[in-house]
Amino acid sequence: MADAQACAARVERFRALMAERGYDAAILRNNPDLRWLTGAERTFDDEVAHTAFVTADGLWLHTDSRYYGTFQSRLGADTPWKLDMDIVSPAWWAAQRIRETRSRVVAVEDTCDLAFFDALGEECAKASVAVLAPRLHGDIAGLRIVKDAEEVELMRHAQSITDAAFEHICGYIKPGLTEQQVRAELEGWMLSNGADSLSFDSIIASGPNGANPHAQPGERLIQRGDMIVMDYGAGYHDYHSDMTRTVCVGEPSDLQRKVYEATRAANEACEAAIHAGVIGREIHELAHKVICEAGFPEYCFVHGLGHGVGLEIHEQPMFNMRNDKPIPAGSVITVEPGTYLPGQFGVRVEDFGIVTENGYEVFTQSPHELVCIPC
Repeated sequence: MADAQACAARVERFRALMAERGYDAAILRNNPDLRWLTGAERTFDDEVAHTAFVTADGLWLHTDSRYYGTFQSRLGADTPWKLDMDIVSPAWWAAQRIRETRSRVVAVEDTCDLAFFDALGEECAKASVAVLAPRLHGDIAGLRIVKDAEEVELMRHAQSITDAAFEHICGYIKPGLTEQQVRAELEGWMLSNGADSLSFDSIIASGPNGANPHAQPGERLIQRGDMIVMDYGAGYHDYHSDMTRTVCVGEPSDLQRKVYEATRAANEACEAAIHAGVIGREIHELAHKVICEAGFPEYCFVHGLGHGVGLEIHEQPMFNMRNDKPIPAGSVITVEPGTYLPGQFGVRVEDFGIVTENGYEVFTQSPHELVCIPC
């Protein structure tokens, strides 16, 4: 069960934001945000099946029979959340909470679909309730940037599984296997050794496929001399890890080793430069500078250098060309420079960790040295 004090602190942070904005209440339907506020572990899936109503002194949660028993178990008897599974539409349910609490300014999460938003207006009109419904504009996503101790510990644990999986898969890979076979072994091993989910569909990209940053594993046979880009992560109690390592099957060529070392140097230079208050764009530019000065400007990555990780695999904040904001302490974020030679091979080296006042504490423990698979 999630730490009750941690969840209470998250609710109070959100209520403070509501008071600052002048909101009487808020309606939430985004599963990661609901998981963050309620602490209900391993309850949410891909269904948009839950609605929360939050005021300065009340917490209501509507779900259905598929989840009700799990919520009861996860939230516990002492939960401040008033839980129900009434067979009514979410919009009708939310309109009744507005009427009962006499709320007049009710913020609606901007991830809500338009059908729900329109239905809410209709149900309020039917109930003769006049209400202003401003959008939250990602406010909870902003609150979720700074992780608390419980969140950090869950991600550390997820990464420990991910690191162990790397050691295992390096002993499994050999010429003649397909990318898909390697993926199946990797993901199956994680799920059999502590992971309760996968962070995302694993990328196993060998040879020329590795030059495509988000290549899908296929039936290509792994060959001696291939560089293999492996981007994957274990999920644990709804939190994620994210790591990329590039290995070589056999001994690398001079070009492969030079590209690998340039990419590794970019990763390590950025990690050494990160601290609370650094500008996201500046770290992204530093990685580009290192790879370009190593002689590979035409092959340097154009995707973002890094992204936040937590309840979602891609969260705020970002290391990219568009982020001119300072990165706060407590952010958990990746560093993943890549160098991609079309038709030949690709290299990416990715860690993730937490930004501190004075630096960057890396969760990832797998080595940065190029691993060469014996064959």
